[in-house]
Amino acid sequence: MTETTQADVSAEMAAIADDFAAAGRPETQPRLDYAPYRSSLLRHPTKAPQPADPEGIELWAPVFGHQDVDPLEADLTIQHRGEPVGERMLVTGRVLDGDGRPVRHQLVEIWQANAGGRYLHQRDQHPAALDPNFSGVGRCLTDGDGVYAFTTIRPGPYPWRNHRNAWRPAHIHFSLFGTEFTQRMITQMYFPNDPLFALDPIYQSIVDPAARERLVATYDHDLTSPEWATGYRWDIVLTGSHRTPLDEGDDA
Repeated sequence: MTETTQADVSAEMAAIADDFAAAGRPETQPRLDYAPYRSSLLRHPTKAPQPADPEGIELWAPVFGHQDVDPLEADLTIQHRGEPVGERMLVTGRVLDGDGRPVRHQLVEIWQANAGGRYLHQRDQHPAALDPNFSGVGRCLTDGDGVYAFTTIRPGPYPWRNHRNAWRPAHIHFSLFGTEFTQRMITQMYFPNDPLFALDPIYQSIVDPAARERLVATYDHDLTSPEWATGYRWDIVLTGSHRTPLDEGDDA
């Protein structure tokens, strides 16, 4: 069997982008069966959605109240006795609806790799060091203006075996809950000017360039704290024509 190379994957992505451009239609959400992203061909839904009783689902779903979320959970750098390794960052933004109104008091969760590109998870056997002072998970509630804020460490890129020499750009996973457990949305935030963007099938599965850019945070020097942490802003829009692209399945 011939090994798939980065050149093969890049050619596939370019062909899909050309087809998209020729069709002349916006496609702002990730493709579920994007061939260059190999496992999407096996994992994407193949049957029509089935209706479910939301009240019945809620009987079996986790329940949390606002008092269950401690403000300290938003700082991923103080969860252990020592300082984690890496670039300390402040990440903040607003959660908005399609009309630009703030989505208030909603649960926002994040998870990420450490500075070496390693997740604290038994399935991650990437030969990079685990950081005993960094677990890579946090959560907070948006405030009255829809603002969320986290203190964390910039994650590193990591290999993911989609093809030969495949590396994921540095990213942070975001999960947002609405008023019910069934109203969960998942997406990823990336960092500006990452050289791996053009080589990453997950990022490129959003074939509309403008929609892809909505996943990239902006460096904010005013937010950056002197002698302490760099600052990034990233807003999440839940509905409308400028909706943030969302993950529809298990992504790396």
